[in-house]
Formats: sequence, structure tokens, C-alpha cells
Amino acid sequence: MVFVVAAPLGLAASAAQASAPAGDSTVQVRIQDQDSAGAKTPLAGVAISVETPDGTEVGTAVTDAKGIAKVEGLTGKDFFVVVDTSTLPKGKTLLDDPASGDTGNKRSVTVGVTGKGIKNLFTGQAKKNTSTWIDQVPQRLVDGTRLGLVIAITSVGLSLIFGTTGLTNFAHGELVTFGGMTAFLLNVTIGLPLLVAGPIVVLLGGLFGYVLDLVLWSKLRKRGVGLISQLVVSVGLSILLRNFFLYRFGGRTRPLGDFANQEQWTWWKVGITPRDLSTTILALVVLVATALALQRTRLGKATRAVADNVDLASATGIDAQKVIRLVWFVGGALAALGGIIRGLDEQVSSEMGSSLLFLMFAGITLGGLGSAFGALVGGFVVGVFTELLTLAVPTELKNVPPLVVLILVLLVRPQGILGKRERVG
Repeated sequence: MVFVVAAPLGLAASAAQASAPAGDSTVQVRIQDQDSAGAKTPLAGVAISVETPDGTEVGTAVTDAKGIAKVEGLTGKDFFVVVDTSTLPKGKTLLDDPASGDTGNKRSVTVGVTGKGIKNLFTGQAKKNTSTWIDQVPQRLVDGTRLGLVIAITSVGLSLIFGTTGLTNFAHGELVTFGGMTAFLLNVTIGLPLLVAGPIVVLLGGLFGYVLDLVLWSKLRKRGVGLISQLVVSVGLSILLRNFFLYRFGGRTRPLGDFANQEQWTWWKVGITPRDLSTTILALVVLVATALALQRTRLGKATRAVADNVDLASATGIDAQKVIRLVWFVGGALAALGGIIRGLDEQVSSEMGSSLLFLMFAGITLGGLGSAFGALVGGFVVGVFTELLTLAVPTELKNVPPLVVLILVLLVRPQGILGKRERVG
């Protein structure tokens, strides 16, 4: 069973490491004129050529009414786009690209796993950032809401596993990575539409969690292995899976094939793509459905009973082992769904789950260890808090303050927002 669940990862990795098929690469260039406010106007009739790194010209094109020019049927993935500046409108020159370091009329472009390399070029004036931090708050709230929903979805299973078994599972982030990489296999490698591949990935994620409990954690519980020892095993399992993902998939981030390069919808000062809006609504619906299932269904009530007191629940006739297996299945399925959403938002990588792990821990600690509802609330709060902090701290350090909050919560209110006080000793 382990092979059946893990095999897609090897297939995805092998396909990911392969280069684009011969003659199947496309370079797309969009040239627009920009004013200082950021308004863009497409430039038609601009001639471009595409060269290989050794300077060999492999194609030419002219921008259409949308400012787009395509050169198709190329072999390889690294190219240079050369713009014929004499075809630019009078007085217009290409703006430098600080992100890539490109200047002049020759710009580098790399073809991705989807077989397309996209280069956006601008003339006119560099966009001036005149917005204050107050102007940026609405956008940060929207971005934080999306991140918070992903953290909430992925941490529900982590919290329930802790509540029902006492295990602090440091390998839970790899369930998220499994979801993202399996989605990459089905969507990019095999070519299934993501709307079809998504439910399959969620099911496989649930099976992966179920199999992990069946072949590892249930056996450790039966042998009476202590929780500290199980924690150490989870750390080792996390390192093993992470390095396996890295070895097979590589260190690069790769996009899923569907819903890429969408234009943003803008309302007031908030921008969001149709894809991000759809995944936000989906995540919210799933979280509400999960909360209702825990509150009103028989299995949900049994799960909460086992999480509150496993011995008392067993004494009332509840099959605790069956409930624990269900928790592992649901936790794996929700983590896989979070991996798909995260893959759409930040692209798929071997580190995508581990980078979220401590934010998940911060969320379930803030909400209350072992409480599914606490994980929902805490994950959402941590996501919003993390994005808002980018207004005050560098983006590279935005994950640090939530971890400080985790420490403070453990010191001041260790039971969290929705957790219960317990007598120790």
C-alpha cells in the first residue's frame, strides 16, 4: 500500500526533471507602455527576435494589438529576446528590469515546465509607489485571509491527531507537500484538468495519512512507545520524506498547469485573481463543512469525544482505533487540499509543506492544542497576522513574529483561545 501511495511521487519527479519536448517550447513577449501611476497601454507593431544563448536567431515575430508576440516550435528552454528598438514608438525606450538585471534591448527568458516562457517588457516611466502603509492594509488583509485559510485547512488534521493520540507530528508538513506534488503529477505530467485531478489528490492524501497510521503509528501505539519517542520518529520521518521529495522533484519551484498568468480583478485598493478568489471560497466552504461535521455528525461527535478523553470514550462503546484512523484519513485529505491551494498560490516545491509547519503549530497553539475549532480560529489569525506584519518587517522575516507569539501563548495561556485548562500532576 505504501508503494501505491508513494509511486506518484517518483513519476512526478521524473517528469519534472525532464526538459520540455524537442520543438515544443514557446516564447511569449508582451510589450506595454506604462505611466507613473502604473497604467499600461499595449504596443502593437514592435518587432522582436528570439536567440539561443550562443546568439543563433531561432525566430521572429511582431506584437499584435494586445502587445503580444509569440515564437513557437523552439527547442530548449533558455533564450534571449531581442527587441528592434527602431519599431518602438518615437521617444520610447525599454525600461530596465531590476528583478532579472536585464538592460538594453536584449532580455533573457526561461521556458517553464508548461513549455512556455513569458517575458513582460515596458516602455515609458517606472511605476512610482505612492501608497502609504494604510493604503496597503486592505490588500494585506485579503492576502492574510488566503494564507490563514490554508493554514487552518492544513492544521485541523494536525490538531485532531494531537488530540486523539497525543502525537506532535512533525511530518505533517510533508502531507501538504505530497498533495502539491501529486497534483503536479496529475495536472502537468499526465495532463488531467486540475478540476478533475483535485478530488483524486485529496483522496490519495487521505489514503497516505491512513497508510502512515496503519503501518507505523498504530504499531508504535500498540507497543506502548512513549510520546517523546514518537515525536522523535516523526522528526526522522519528516527529514526522510523531505529529502526524498528533494531528490526526486529537485529544488526548483514549479507551477501547476492550470489557472496560471491570470489578470487581477481590482476593487478599490484590493487586487485578486479569479483563481485566488475561487480557492478562497473553496477553502472557506471546506472549513465550514468540517466544523459542521465535527459538531453534528455521529463520527464528528465520536472524534471530539476521543479527543477529549480516549479512555472515557472507549468505555461508552466508541471504537477509538477506528476514530483515530478516520482522523488520519481526514487530516491527510485536508493537508493534500491545502497543498493544491498552496501550489496554485506559491507554486509546487519540495519545501512547501515544511515551510508552513511552524505556522501550523503557531495556529493550533494559539487556538488550543487538540481542538479542531481552535485550529480553525488560530490558523486564520496567524495567517492574517503574518501578512500584516510585512508592512513593518522585511518579507523574509514575516514568519518570525508568529513564532514569538507561539512562545508567548505557551507562557501566558498554554491552553490557547479555545482550549481547556487541565490539572497537571
